[in-house]
Amino acid sequence: MSPRTPLQRQEADRRGREGEAEAAMFLTQQGWRILAERVKTKAGEIDLIAKRTGLVAFVEVKWRARAASLGDAIDERRLARVAAAVEIVWQTYATQGEDIRIDVILLAPGHKPTHIENAWMPFG
Repeated sequence: MSPRTPLQRQEADRRGREGEAEAAMFLTQQGWRILAERVKTKAGEIDLIAKRTGLVAFVEVKWRARAASLGDAIDERRLARVAAAVEIVWQTYATQGEDIRIDVILLAPGHKPTHIENAWMPFG
């Protein structure tokens, strides 16, 4: 796979932002409150941080042009990077003893969002 051109990176970033906005709207409709978007840490970025009673979710959003590509959109390596970022910031968002988890939302044109709850279960 050849490196992306600056224009391709810019287009991917725009689509990613649109996907994150769609995922935030979906979560809000499900009763979540969005606490933050695109939280950057030295370990990586967290797309969305959402809260509902007793729970804070750190959400990775993946958008693909074709639904058939969604199966490959997320893997253990990507989730591990999100988990490393969550380790850095979770205490800022879970301030009242809430449970925390990492979720994934998969998006493709013409398909309902797929919300994978508790997508990361670290072994330890």
